Amino acid sequence: MNWYFLVLKKYAVFSGRARRKEYWYFMLFNIIATIALALGDGLLGTFDPKTGVGFLGLIYALGVILPGIGVTIRRLHDTNRTGWWLLLILIPLIGPVILLIFTILNSDPGDNQYGPNPITD
Repeated sequence: MNWYFLVLKKYAVFSGRARRKEYWYFMLFNIIATIALALGDGLLGTFDPKTGVGFLGLIYALGVILPGIGVTIRRLHDTNRTGWWLLLILIPLIGPVILLIFTILNSDPGDNQYGPNPITD
């Protein structure tokens, strides 16, 4: 849970590095929260099956979009890649797979142009 709040504290920080643990715990909590909010939307009747979005889920998604982009860019920095690689998400099928691989890769050892290794901080 601390990793999730760490990302939220860096709400719109796009510089620096984020280790795998920070990135993946944030993503895991987002998945759990999204499922819980979808269930809540279903129970409250605010889920629209045509769009696949509910009111609570939409509010949550709008609230975490900037932290999600920020932690993804910092994760790319940790593998010594520029944040512009995030645009791969726009390429159907292959782009998200490549981005997934980049986020799974181990940290760049030592310091790089984006800052010190967060594991040794």
